[in-house]
Amino acid sequence: PVPLQGIVADVQVTGFVADVSATLKYKNKEENAVEAIFVFPMDEDSAVYSFEATIEGKKIVADLQEKKQAKETYDEAISQGKQAFLLEEDGSSGDIFSISVGNLPPGQEAEVTMKYVRELSVEADGAVRFVLPAVLNPRYTPKGKSEKESITTTLPNVPISDLPYTLNLEAQFKSAYGINKIESPCNITPIQYTNEDKTEAKVALAEGHKFDRDVEILAYYNEVNKPSATLESGLPDATEGSFMAYPVAMLNFYPSFPETQEQSKCGEFIFVVDRSGSMELPMISEPNAPMRIQSAKETLLLLLKSLPLGCYFNIYGFGSTFESFFLESMEYTQETLEAAVNKVTQMSADLGGTEILEPLKKIYKTKGRPTTPKTIFIFTDGEVGNTEQVIAEVKRNAHNHRCFTFGIGEGASTALIKGMARAASGNYDFITGEDRLQPKVSLALKCALQPTIKEISLNWTLPPRWNRIWCLRPHCHLSGSGIHCLRPVQGKGD
Repeated sequence: PVPLQGIVADVQVTGFVADVSATLKYKNKEENAVEAIFVFPMDEDSAVYSFEATIEGKKIVADLQEKKQAKETYDEAISQGKQAFLLEEDGSSGDIFSISVGNLPPGQEAEVTMKYVRELSVEADGAVRFVLPAVLNPRYTPKGKSEKESITTTLPNVPISDLPYTLNLEAQFKSAYGINKIESPCNITPIQYTNEDKTEAKVALAEGHKFDRDVEILAYYNEVNKPSATLESGLPDATEGSFMAYPVAMLNFYPSFPETQEQSKCGEFIFVVDRSGSMELPMISEPNAPMRIQSAKETLLLLLKSLPLGCYFNIYGFGSTFESFFLESMEYTQETLEAAVNKVTQMSADLGGTEILEPLKKIYKTKGRPTTPKTIFIFTDGEVGNTEQVIAEVKRNAHNHRCFTFGIGEGASTALIKGMARAASGNYDFITGEDRLQPKVSLALKCALQPTIKEISLNWTLPPRWNRIWCLRPHCHLSGSGIHCLRPVQGKGD
């Protein structure tokens, strides 16, 4: 029995940052006390900052503990017959969380609320993209490996048609220079502006929405590249001298870098395509939806037909085993293009499990062409249990290539897709339907052909009394004269 009754989400988006409050409502309809576990995906860029529960009119605020200690505390409470709640990140990947509700009495209701913040990406067409993940695919862990098995492999797979709970969501958007429009593949209410200058607007999911697919909302801001700042006062009950006691200024800065005339005409492009069995599943949970492998093939064909003459390329397919189209990278000519297109159209999801690490090792060990920059494009539904090991391998070889990734279908691991791209100074994107496929592919290739932008600095002048500043990004160094970004970016901005 699934005692989850429904989910209510409140989303506050300010510029490029979302603050999400999600409340899960439980009710035990059994004759005995139950322990309920709800496992859910969360974007890799998210940070949970609050977790609390309300049961029998009592509000319980969670304590933050080391994972092992927290699990022991929870188990001890359960063994003593006490009610207990536990929120924890899965050890195999940073984008999976689980909520455990223990010893929920018969007929009793409970509400569990978690709050988190996350950065939002900007699409190729300029849309600020918010996604509330709903689909959690089982993560494949290679057999005989030492990696920790994902929690998704031990839980029953509940058919979407059998989900007993629904989702209510309302989203409020704020942008300093106005909001042009808000769109969504889901059914949402018409945009409602909440002030006269149209800098604030809200939408909501249509009534009765089942939590059977990712909720994607696209907001189009006016003057998206113009900097703006948001000021928030400190919390009045915070400890004096602590971070939360001080006012915070957030700078929204999404620069547009001019394209250079310098382009890589003689690069080496390696395409790595997931051909595991899960790629034969639909892109989304709708009738007649295209298969993931078909979407990956369409994306690959668009890239192949757009490569510059004189470059070199090869294509790998992987599952439990892997294979390449050519023994070594071939020069891009009309003949080799036609041969590759013919092989791509015949590809199918017939190679077993999702084992991406071995083909990557093979590619890195294969001697490339001297003075020819190497770029790797990866297409996968991201269902792997050894995410950290894969990202570490990409990072170890980041000095001799750039990595661009496409997450195919709903439920693709954001930790894997974003992690690989960031580890090797590339871009990432998610393909969940046929819409916006062309601009996403065009932007990825345009970025791959442009040189990497490095050593970016942002200088400012601070009043003398502003002598304490915290940096919330691990890649940046702050001083009184500016921010120095240590992570390379490219294309039209990161």
